[in-house]
Amino acid sequence: MDRREFARYMAAGVAGSILLAQNAPSEQVSRTPTGGASFKLSVMLWTVSKDLPFEQRLEKVAEAGYRAVELVDEFKNWSPDDFRKANARKHSLGITFDATAGVWKGLTDPEEREGFLADLRKLLPVAAELECPGIIVLSGNKVPNLSQEQQHQSCIEGLKRAAEVAAKQNITLLLENIDPEENPKYYLTSVAEGFEIVRKVNNPHLKFLYDFYHEQIAEGNLIEKLEKNIDQVGLVHIADVPGRHAPGTGEINYVNIFRKLQELRYSGYAAMEFMPQDDPVRELRSARELALRSAGA
Repeated sequence: MDRREFARYMAAGVAGSILLAQNAPSEQVSRTPTGGASFKLSVMLWTVSKDLPFEQRLEKVAEAGYRAVELVDEFKNWSPDDFRKANARKHSLGITFDATAGVWKGLTDPEEREGFLADLRKLLPVAAELECPGIIVLSGNKVPNLSQEQQHQSCIEGLKRAAEVAAKQNITLLLENIDPEENPKYYLTSVAEGFEIVRKVNNPHLKFLYDFYHEQIAEGNLIEKLEKNIDQVGLVHIADVPGRHAPGTGEINYVNIFRKLQELRYSGYAAMEFMPQDDPVRELRSARELALRSAGA
């Protein structure tokens, strides 16, 4: 199930903090060291062994050498005990949840704004339960009866309010672009416009999620936009074109992109969000090695 196909959900958030399992097994997983890389590496979990239970999927990521994972709705039906077990296993593997999606209402329509903010408020305690500092948000689809400028301004106004809400919980919102081939109805297909929106909101608790896969399909010119806007980048997503496969399998020069991230001293996460064609552990490990080697780490 693709993370952009999920229906709206989110029951009332689970409040409070959770206790880690005192007897969680201590494991040492062999990992390639990050060395001198300025950036950190993560994996969007929806791409990894979806037929396996959650904790086994975390083990696959750890086996490939990663210390961070991003979520979508894996937790939507969890009990408090499920949260406890997931966090305990996460800690035992040395993994962090660095970001999650979960706000499905859009920003382009002013009439949906209160619903967007309500969904965000419901997700905040869940993010706290997951010990997760970042929430991915989407512009939503185009609104036929509104002009481009009206929708642009609606995104800005909605995100100004959302960032103020997130700041109270020390959460960073991450606004994502999606290409028009994947979703012809989606509003924010342009990275350039996304960066403009983030700048106009002007709140440190809002950053841009630069998805290179989507931008290559939408407009290209990936590195120049990265250089010009690095101060607004909070997260980057990695997959190659065509097919959303591993970096190095298609037309995007990820060697140069990883090198540029290092040159710019980008310190956030670069999250693998590609569909493995073979063994996911092997492909994730190769992608990690490519990133670190390209960065000179």
